[in-house]
Amino acid sequence: MQAIWKGAISFGMVTIPIKVYSATEEKDISFRQVHVADGGRIRYKRVCSECGEEVPYSDIGKGYEMADGRMVVLEPDDFADLPLSSKKVIDVLEFVPADQVDPLYLGKSYYLAADGGPGGKPYVLLRDALEGSELYALVKVALRSRESLGLLRTHDNVLVLQVMLWPDEVRDSAFAAPPEDVEIRKQEKAMAESYIDTLRGEFDPDQYHDEYRQALEQVVEAKAAGVPMPETEEEEPEGAEVVDLVAALRASVEAAKARRAGGGASADGEPAKKAAPAKKAPAAKKAAPAKKTAAAKKAPAKKTAAKKATKKSA
Repeated sequence: MQAIWKGAISFGMVTIPIKVYSATEEKDISFRQVHVADGGRIRYKRVCSECGEEVPYSDIGKGYEMADGRMVVLEPDDFADLPLSSKKVIDVLEFVPADQVDPLYLGKSYYLAADGGPGGKPYVLLRDALEGSELYALVKVALRSRESLGLLRTHDNVLVLQVMLWPDEVRDSAFAAPPEDVEIRKQEKAMAESYIDTLRGEFDPDQYHDEYRQALEQVVEAKAAGVPMPETEEEEPEGAEVVDLVAALRASVEAAKARRAGGGASADGEPAKKAAPAKKAPAAKKAAPAKKTAAAKKAPAKKTAAKKATKKSA
């Protein structure tokens, strides 16, 4: 794997030479834009608005448009000469409690590897000091043509750099808040808490899978082979309005308990879907709780991946 950045961690008077590697990769299925009539690929030309000529990628630079319309063209050397202390150094600013960092600020993750033999001991020193401390190292770093705040933490005996957004990059959430006059009864809150407690578990990401991507792969394979699409079961919604929240949540709790008692997984080994109780909940206004529980246990078989792909792409 190729390092995307080389520099050092400045940890007080200690300097730790490191290499930075992307810790994650996207697994989305990529599509080409094509002409529907014959499947030919759609290609775009980079044309200069001034001279009208097509410009090769090697001749394309970065420009900043001023308020008066002037264009300031920046060369690679302009970026290399930026007067930033964080250009080649991950500077530790302070250590902050992990529970005070809102995940809203977190961005892409990077693995940090000690660069060379001398960097091994200070690397391990910082890693072991952070491990179990419930603290993150708040840092500043210039990475991929921009300076960012970041967090240093540990993961599987490796230091991880978690790039953060600046405070002014997080939008005000006031517009999304519900009306202040909405009232929740104690029974409703108690049932909601009971449902949450029923589904409480240890975080194990390996038991979840990207079913949408699997669905797209099935669709592509079926079309490539010229065979019919996999058949799907139509699941009719029972209505979006919930009249009795307590009854709906009670039914959800009972369904969740039944699912966990049965192993918590479907016949094909996939984890049971948590969305099923929510879809059945509206029926509480039509049936007594006892009948509702039975209905929840007989929830329709999960849709095949192809059906999900069809709905989502629509």
